[in-house]
Amino acid sequence: MSSPQDSRILIVDSDSDFLSWACNHLKAPGVTLVTAERAEEALASYQKSRADLVLAEVRMPGTSGIELLKRLRMSDPNAMVILFSGLASNSNVIEAMRLGAYDVLGKEKLPYELRTVVESALRANESRRVTRAQAAEVPTETIQETIIGRSAPMQEVFKMIGRVSRSDAPVMITGESGCGKELVARAVHKFSPRTQKEFVGINITSIPDNLMESELFGHEKGSFTGAVNQRVGRFEQCDGGTLFLDEIGDMPLAVQSKLLRVLQEGEFCRVGSNQTLKCDVRILAATNKDLEAEVAKGTFREDLFYRLNVVRIHIPPLRERREDVRLLAEFFLQRQSARRRGPVMRFTEDALALLEAYDWPGNVRELENTIQRACALANSDVLLPSDIPLGSIANSRFTHPTNTVTRMRDALSSLISVAQTQPDIDLLPWVEKELCRLALRHFEEDADKAAKFLGISSEQVRSRADQHAPPAAASPAKKSGGKKTAA
Repeated sequence: MSSPQDSRILIVDSDSDFLSWACNHLKAPGVTLVTAERAEEALASYQKSRADLVLAEVRMPGTSGIELLKRLRMSDPNAMVILFSGLASNSNVIEAMRLGAYDVLGKEKLPYELRTVVESALRANESRRVTRAQAAEVPTETIQETIIGRSAPMQEVFKMIGRVSRSDAPVMITGESGCGKELVARAVHKFSPRTQKEFVGINITSIPDNLMESELFGHEKGSFTGAVNQRVGRFEQCDGGTLFLDEIGDMPLAVQSKLLRVLQEGEFCRVGSNQTLKCDVRILAATNKDLEAEVAKGTFREDLFYRLNVVRIHIPPLRERREDVRLLAEFFLQRQSARRRGPVMRFTEDALALLEAYDWPGNVRELENTIQRACALANSDVLLPSDIPLGSIANSRFTHPTNTVTRMRDALSSLISVAQTQPDIDLLPWVEKELCRLALRHFEEDADKAAKFLGISSEQVRSRADQHAPPAAASPAKKSGGKKTAA
């Protein structure tokens, strides 16, 4: 078994025969195996000398494996525990994972899965231990709503925010969906002379067209069906402050003309009223559309476009500023840690590399959502690549090299475990033969492509695919002591 050196594994089961089998199955250089037949005995052993991994049966006399898991995690939140059972109910599996178990295995599958899962758990435990040690001296920063970025493109954004904050000029903020346009708008307001006044943000797409005027400018009682009371609009609400109009490209043309009047004259009328009201509001707008193209199509007023587009701030997509991914991910992780009121969570370096290599089509919003899901499903305060749910994201074809190597190594471990039940198989020749045959089949008998894929010559592919005897043919000869012949 391949695992971190000097590992201590505690195995708990009331069946002494199973304990003997498990010890024999998991023995390896540098691995210390300790057994206990009752949960109480296991708890005492763990308190005396903590194990890197605990394997425990769910169903035991007295204290169950679930209760043992709960007590271990209460005394040591970082305890790594794998439960197994021949009769584990769905509720037991759910409860075990909720309490932080690394995995729950069916007892009938242990001959094929146990070694692979144990190796994976020990590697995960070692990665988390190293990460905790590295992070021990790092102070926790105060979490607040802010813009994160050290990349050159974001530094230009920050500079522009500083420049435009000094004036009252309208600002057009552009960028793909999810890149943080509202955060930029809030920063412009925060650093402006209007910072003590209200900031109001509305998303144009969330308001029905027939209610848009009322939302922005307010209405009088009885001005339309359902207007049972007078209503103050957003312009009145944030008088002296800043109004942020997100997705401005979706504003109806009829409302665009009234917005233009506010920008030109600083005045408006409520719906159903002839009284002109004055307002002092700074307009910030945002869009992910090409407004010049919308003007050409006639769906956006040209005069309004020029009124809004006095200063433009463009936010680059996250894939164009990958050096910011780490900062953003750690910021979101700290915020989730604060909300959970638990230990400060950390990423391993491999997990951060995984995040940095992904393209993030949904930008910062997608990254934040991914971190939220990872924290919700994590069973430790240290997140590994396997804890990052990129694989469930629609249309994601991304696979990180670290994950690929781990899966290949796990597959080989499983192969060795299965092969041990067939001692008559000459494993290496058989694997070479099958790899060459499968590669030829995959590349439609193109030996050159198969050879390039396997890293050998095309002649070697052909000869190795043909020369080795299959296991079934080798077994009788081996049993009888006869000389094996090539297939």
